[in-house]
Amino acid sequence: MNCLYCHKEVLIEVSWTSLFSKSKPAFLCSECEKQLKPISGVICRTCNRPLQSLESSYIKDSQCFDCVRWKEDEEWSGFLDRNYSIYEYNEFLKEFIARYKYRGDYVLAKVFSETVIEKLRTIKYDLISYIPLSQERLHERGFNQSEAIIKEAGKTPSGLLQRTHSEKQSKKSRQDRIHLPQVFQVKRDLDLTNKKILLVDDIYTTGSTLRHAAKVLKQSGAISISSLTIAR
Repeated sequence: MNCLYCHKEVLIEVSWTSLFSKSKPAFLCSECEKQLKPISGVICRTCNRPLQSLESSYIKDSQCFDCVRWKEDEEWSGFLDRNYSIYEYNEFLKEFIARYKYRGDYVLAKVFSETVIEKLRTIKYDLISYIPLSQERLHERGFNQSEAIIKEAGKTPSGLLQRTHSEKQSKKSRQDRIHLPQVFQVKRDLDLTNKKILLVDDIYTTGSTLRHAAKVLKQSGAISISSLTIAR
C-alpha cells in the first residue's frame, strides 16, 4: 500500500504482536505520520488548546484567554460547552487539510478515521452532526469535508443545520469571525429538545463558527453542544 499523502510505499513493521493482533490500517508512511502532532500535556479545559506555550497571564482557571473572553461575553457565553481536538495545527497539517478540503482529495479523510473512532468513544452525545457548507461552497468543493470525516469513522451524520452563502472563513480576521452575522439555521421540523449534540469540523481557530452553530441549536432546545475537530 502507498501513503495517501506522499504516495511512497508504506512499510509495515512485523512483530510478534502484529502477527497475533489486528493492526490498524496504515494510511500514511512513517515520515508523514510523525509530522502529525497529537495534542498532549496541559490543555485548555474548554477548547483543548495546548497551554505550555502560553504565558501565565493568558491563562485563567485552566482556560486560555480566548475562552475566558467567550465566557465573559453575554452574547456568546454558554453555547459551546466543550471542544475536543486531536492534532496541533502545524505546517504539515495546514497543507494536508488544504489538499483535502480545497483540492478535493476526499480519500485523505481515511487518515483520520481510526483516531476519530477512538475519540468518539470518550464523548457522550445523542446526535453527531457537522458544520454545513452553503450550496455554492458545496458545489465548488464537491463534498462537505466535515461530513466526510464522520462517514469515514463509520457513523451516520445528522444534517441538523443549513447555511447561507458567505465569504470564506480563512480570509477573515479574528475580529471579523467573532462579529459575523448569523449564517446558520436549524432545519425545519427537528425536535432537539434535551439532545446532546456533537458537531464535527476540520479546524478550531477562534471557535466563532462552532459557537454560531451551537447558538441556534441550543435555542432550538438542545441541552448541550460539544465539538470535535481534527486540528486546533
